[in-house]
Amino acid sequence: MELSKRQEAILEIVKKEGPITGEQIAERLSLTRATLRPDMAILTMSGLLEARPRVGYYYSGKTPGKVIAEKLHRIKVGEIKSVPVVVPEHCSVYDAVVTMFIEDVGTLFVVREGGLLEGVVSRKDLLKTTLGGQDIHKLPVGVVMTRMPNVITVGPEDSVWIAAKKLISHEVDALPVVRPAGEGAKSTELEVIGRLTKTNITRLFVELGEGN
Repeated sequence: MELSKRQEAILEIVKKEGPITGEQIAERLSLTRATLRPDMAILTMSGLLEARPRVGYYYSGKTPGKVIAEKLHRIKVGEIKSVPVVVPEHCSVYDAVVTMFIEDVGTLFVVREGGLLEGVVSRKDLLKTTLGGQDIHKLPVGVVMTRMPNVITVGPEDSVWIAAKKLISHEVDALPVVRPAGEGAKSTELEVIGRLTKTNITRLFVELGEGN
């Protein structure tokens, strides 16, 4: 998060003199309160400053990096997940390749009836199989996928920070977002309700950097 010179000046004033009113800050900078209003809104919304009625502004003690870290812990996977791209286990490798390119994704989730997760197949898995000389029109994708329970997943209530750590530590491009399957299913069965990708994380960082 990059602050303007004026916002940095406001922070320094509040650090030294807070709690301090908006009117007093404007006087120190020889500006009107209306001119400062957008800057004060950004600083308070970002968590760098806090404000109390009839008291004024005071410094929260948080650095821009700490503010972003707290937001990453607070934002849930369910808030930024994408629509999952799925194929059935009996789908051929050829059809999986076609689906991957049409949907412009790097990972497909393999499901059975009810959207229950069976496995995951990556672009690398399909490329290796295609170059292997096998008949990809007849070979089912279930033969080349990574099967449950060896699939790394996240839940909609997990923090984005947890999801990002899983993406990095397991060196994968996408994670299935899952929840326990409905009534009648086994306790280990999971329903796919979304996907969380490196693109989702990158887009979130851009939005945080823009102050959104």
